[in-house]
Amino acid sequence: MIATRFKTTGCLSPCGPSSIIVPALCLAILVAIGLCAKSAWAGENEGVVGSTTATTLDVVNVVGHLEEIQPQELAQYGVKVDVITSEQIQDGGYQDVASVLQALAPGLYVASKNGPFDYVTVSLQGSRTEDVLWLLDGVRLNNRLYAGTTPLDTLPASMVERIEILNGGQSLIYGTQAVAGAINIVTRSYSEITQGAVTLGSDSHGGRHFDSWLSGSVGKQQFVLFGSSDKSDGYHAFREQDYQPSNTDRDRGYDVQTLGIKYGYRFSDLLRLDLTYQHTDADLDYAQPYLVARDQNDRKENILTAKLDYDVNEWLSLYAKAYAHRWDTRYDTYYNSLSDPGTIDVLYDNAFWGYKDRGVNIFARLRVQSGVEYNVGFDQQSYGGRDEVLVIGQHNEHAGAVFAQARTTDDMSTRFKLSAGVRYNHPGDGRSALVWNVGSALDINQSLYIRGTVGTAFRLPTAEELYADDPQDERGNLDLKPERSSSVNLSIGGKLPGTGGMHWELTGFHRRINDLIDYAAYDETTGQDVFGNIPGIVTVRGGEADLSASFGAAISASLDYTINHSRASGSSRQIADIPVQQGKLQLDWHPTALPVGATLSVNHAGDLYTSDSFYSGRKRYGNYTVADFSARVFLDHDRRSRVDFHVYNLFDRRYATSLKRGQADAGGYYTYWNLGLPRTLNVTYSYAF
Repeated sequence: MIATRFKTTGCLSPCGPSSIIVPALCLAILVAIGLCAKSAWAGENEGVVGSTTATTLDVVNVVGHLEEIQPQELAQYGVKVDVITSEQIQDGGYQDVASVLQALAPGLYVASKNGPFDYVTVSLQGSRTEDVLWLLDGVRLNNRLYAGTTPLDTLPASMVERIEILNGGQSLIYGTQAVAGAINIVTRSYSEITQGAVTLGSDSHGGRHFDSWLSGSVGKQQFVLFGSSDKSDGYHAFREQDYQPSNTDRDRGYDVQTLGIKYGYRFSDLLRLDLTYQHTDADLDYAQPYLVARDQNDRKENILTAKLDYDVNEWLSLYAKAYAHRWDTRYDTYYNSLSDPGTIDVLYDNAFWGYKDRGVNIFARLRVQSGVEYNVGFDQQSYGGRDEVLVIGQHNEHAGAVFAQARTTDDMSTRFKLSAGVRYNHPGDGRSALVWNVGSALDINQSLYIRGTVGTAFRLPTAEELYADDPQDERGNLDLKPERSSSVNLSIGGKLPGTGGMHWELTGFHRRINDLIDYAAYDETTGQDVFGNIPGIVTVRGGEADLSASFGAAISASLDYTINHSRASGSSRQIADIPVQQGKLQLDWHPTALPVGATLSVNHAGDLYTSDSFYSGRKRYGNYTVADFSARVFLDHDRRSRVDFHVYNLFDRRYATSLKRGQADAGGYYTYWNLGLPRTLNVTYSYAF
């Protein structure tokens, strides 16, 4: 597989006339094909009317907004989309979204710093953490201040209806930061009948859990209510030899409260309005093994969305969304004084860091000719924030974007799908970005398919990279260019005949990133590292193998293995914190004749490395295998009442999720391990109605 390198002075493709040749040519071809679709493809469709592509055979069918069905539609046009269901989440007994993804998401490496509800490092198809876009019901969640700070530390698993993992560059539809892919977390959905559930639980580390949800409809109105509470007294997050005597807060705990409300009104079968509000209140310990008497984030997060869907007529559908996302954190850091034992040094007391993010999205689908449909859209975003801890002054930014995509439809072919599109993104500060994408999927027969995408993506600079001015650390740079990438994803897969439903898929991926944003200079006058665009190219190449099968009606299994090489120009070393290889195995026993079930998940991460600039030199860590086991017992014939037993880290494997630098009480610095969750037994009782 070959990816093209582009040179730029502000765009992601060349800024001359050639900048639009590839996408414009693809769109022109699709228009031309559409004009003669019926005559050219009529014979091909005979006998296969109503068939679906192989890529949809094993995913969840979704009906709803143009935005809500977008991931499943993209799967029809070459995007590899993996779906995790609420049933898998409940059967596995996972506490937060990060632990769900760590165990169940193919091709995705997830390492929580110190267990549930904590910062995480992720890698999708060999990416860095900052190359993945996070969405909640289609609304972007990524931190507007820092590229590497994910939103997973405040997302409980109980509120999730499904999680959609879109592999490969997704900037065409979703914009900045979707360089390696996008992950959409979908909350509880509407129901025509009244239904819900209540769950209570506790674990062996003093953790308590409660969640409930209710959905239903009254006439033209639909509603969903969900809430959860997760608390833990804490557990030791480091090896005993890593704790310094000065550390007096040794149990890393959390307290996360979440409430969500969804309301829908159907004016008619063609017009509907949806309103959503979600509030999170969290106290999260930021564990360190030295000096700390108190180190905590007190966070409040609010997300409000309004969505309108209108099928105007058979050739035009409209969708509009407005959202407001606010993240407010108060940060305390109290250290035990080494110079005056028994006293407290207050580094930060109620220090603020946070941001506001507001936006409007308008999307239209046009079916003006047989065989081809057109999707056009407009995004406008306004955001700003500040940080009193790492010193980012108050700033306000805005960005606008337009995009267009053409897709073939079933009128042209039910076995072959093709799409092509372009997006232009213009930020208020920084430089503009133009990206394109082409995707295709082909059902060769009932047992074999090919799919793939090729295109470009981008990541705009964050507030830290633009505006930081910490006199003791770093300084931003308003002249930064966006990071830009080109990528290819290609898959072949199908079902093995005579195996009773064994599905296989092989995926190859290749990605190149230019204008990487990092510290590029050091200002000796101010003593600050200064952000800049690093010369050279980061190249990622690798492959993924997926295998899933059912053995009779009671046993199912899935296996995923991913290998990648992520290297900077001129280096033979793997980029820091990206595993060279990883593997995941799930086995599920679900007999219909017995009131029991069980799930085993095994997660393997290969070798990982710190950066070359790590204070004591590059170090290797990782190379661990962790198993989780859960069992369930149904207490009634209708399976509404159940007890679940979950054992996380079944064999109590002690492993490092990352290596960090600590300050020794005796002077100097040392390397310590951030430890993954130790063996933990969790018991829950649930009643569904």
